[in-house]
Amino acid sequence: MNKPRAIKDYAKLTDDMQEQVKLFYPNGFSEHLIRFTDKDGKNVSALPFETEDKYYLIRMTNLQAQKIIKDDSDYDDEGNLKDDIKDDYEDKYTDLDTMRVGSGRKSGEDEDYD
Repeated sequence: MNKPRAIKDYAKLTDDMQEQVKLFYPNGFSEHLIRFTDKDGKNVSALPFETEDKYYLIRMTNLQAQKIIKDDSDYDDEGNLKDDIKDDYEDKYTDLDTMRVGSGRKSGEDEDYD
């Protein structure tokens, strides 16, 4: 099945989607970034995230990925999602096992790519 694809900035994700991304990547984002060339021919790095409906590339640099984790109170000083936060998110998103790296359908301003 070919899912719709979108590029989106982390800051523009809904709170729910940010929580799901954190749960999927509890040890931070920077080691999971991929590089690709966008439709304008620019090299871009992004975090892949997939839900049942859509494949996302969440645009961020390595430095941005590290800063997001450092500045987020959901993560401890070592850059790992805190256990109590992880438990809360697991309870909230019991269908997380349906998510895979790369897709998700949420409303908002998505930038499609091919």
